[in-house]
Amino acid sequence: MVPADGSHPYVVRRPSESTFLTIRGLRYHVRRWGSPEWVRPESPALVMLHGWMDVGASFQFVVDAMVSPRYVLAPDWRGFGLSQAASSDSYWFADYLGDLDALLDELLPGQQVDLLGHSMGGNVAMLYAGIRPQRIRRLVNLEGFGLPASQPDHAPKHYAAWLDELKMPQSLHPYPSLEAVAQRLRRNNPLLRPELAAWLAPHWARQRDDGWWEILADPAHKRRHAVLYRKEEALACWAAITAPVLWVEGDRTDMARWWGQRYSRAEFEERLQVVRQLQRRVLSPAGHMLHHDQPEALAAHLEAFLR
Repeated sequence: MVPADGSHPYVVRRPSESTFLTIRGLRYHVRRWGSPEWVRPESPALVMLHGWMDVGASFQFVVDAMVSPRYVLAPDWRGFGLSQAASSDSYWFADYLGDLDALLDELLPGQQVDLLGHSMGGNVAMLYAGIRPQRIRRLVNLEGFGLPASQPDHAPKHYAAWLDELKMPQSLHPYPSLEAVAQRLRRNNPLLRPELAAWLAPHWARQRDDGWWEILADPAHKRRHAVLYRKEEALACWAAITAPVLWVEGDRTDMARWWGQRYSRAEFEERLQVVRQLQRRVLSPAGHMLHHDQPEALAAHLEAFLR
């Protein structure tokens, strides 16, 4: 697809291959760059976990910017991209942990990995690295902040809201053209360059029989998780991480935009104190989609950390 502004189309430097396999009863799609033959104890496979309403192809720009060859795998989470949706009317966060564990057992049995996660994927990665610390050599968290703390007395209203949502049909807005999909991506993130949006659009959406384009995501993802986020349990997992951790954020990310006063930056900084070996980097200019905004800078930080 040619970018709407007339700029040159994005040219992929490191092509990927698609693998499909059955994970916990679902047909899973995993995007792979490089070769398993490149895996060494000092350079294990790098597994990249995308965020909510995203796809594994989202990491293409970072992989292209990496100088050293690495074997990289990026699954599409259940109900996103080309992975099968769950046969359920809602999604459970623990299933992402189960899927990741099964994927590693299937594709990289008995191997340590370097694990990277963005946003929701970063939250999964942080929990998993504390649950299975022996599997993770290095951990990279791209703005996986966790969620506001909950209290037990929140449960009745939370479950009631979840039950109400189960009765409401969920849908995702369709788009008349691939150009409109790319424009939507840029509205979400004004820092996204037109040529990157044009390349990402056909990986983020597919054309229906009527000619319109739909986002590759199960609308059921819009429903809240039934179980409250338990900060104490999450931090117990964070504290059990034994791998060195790299935290990366964008200088334009504003937590208050998502959670207002329910979850402050000060509280997040307090949570980070439980992580034993922590390095931090800030990318500029960059927002929440920092792997799109500054792929070259992010790749440089990744390679330095993973070495």
